[in-house]
Amino acid sequence: MNIAKYLDSTYLKTPEQSGISHEETLQKDKELAQEAIENGIFAVMIRPDYVAEIKKYIQERNSNVAVGTVIGFHEGTYSVDEKLAEASKAIEDGADELDFVINYTAYLQGNTELVKEEFVKCTKLSLEHQKIAKWIIEIAALTDEQIADLTKNISIWAEENFSENDWSRIFVKSSTGFYKTSEGKPNGATFEGIAIMLKNAGRLPVKAAGGVRTPEDAEKMINMGVKRIGTSSALGLIKNESPSEGY
Repeated sequence: MNIAKYLDSTYLKTPEQSGISHEETLQKDKELAQEAIENGIFAVMIRPDYVAEIKKYIQERNSNVAVGTVIGFHEGTYSVDEKLAEASKAIEDGADELDFVINYTAYLQGNTELVKEEFVKCTKLSLEHQKIAKWIIEIAALTDEQIADLTKNISIWAEENFSENDWSRIFVKSSTGFYKTSEGKPNGATFEGIAIMLKNAGRLPVKAAGGVRTPEDAEKMINMGVKRIGTSSALGLIKNESPSEGY
């Protein structure tokens, strides 16, 4: 199986989080992009501050590797207007895909209308600019029942507000990789969580993010029905190297 075409090669640490400079972070992103170009990886997923320079880097090499970025990352509690502004800037900078962190805190507090509003408005902005919108629901913060319910709601909202031709460009995504769990519980995609998402996503595609450590895991996810996989170990998955402890 050619898993490279399913992969979003991901680096989402800020300079502050990694203890390196902006310039060093940009260099890491360029290396990520070069790996993607050389190995047929579908996309790179990076922080918004680096989108313009990485898009230029990829274009200069006549590559069609997609550039994705994260919006409202990683807590998801940005206001709707803040998410729209961040997404608009990313689109202006050349992002092809926008991975929004849904306001799962508002969802858990019962404010489903706010979650629906941000979903509709941000997805509309993305689709109007021919971009892919992915919605990160942070499954490690949710019970199985909540994963099912939130995924189902997103599917319903997509069907109610967007045309059937657009549904393939609206993903439900599992995780940010930054959520802090207790007792060693996984904070990324699990087979159980992804199965629940796939069962409730309707016609929307699902992205498994984080926790995919081996080519066998990646192939199992793909065979389950996942359309994309987010990982900080894309090259290792392709070359069947030792499992990474990263995203």
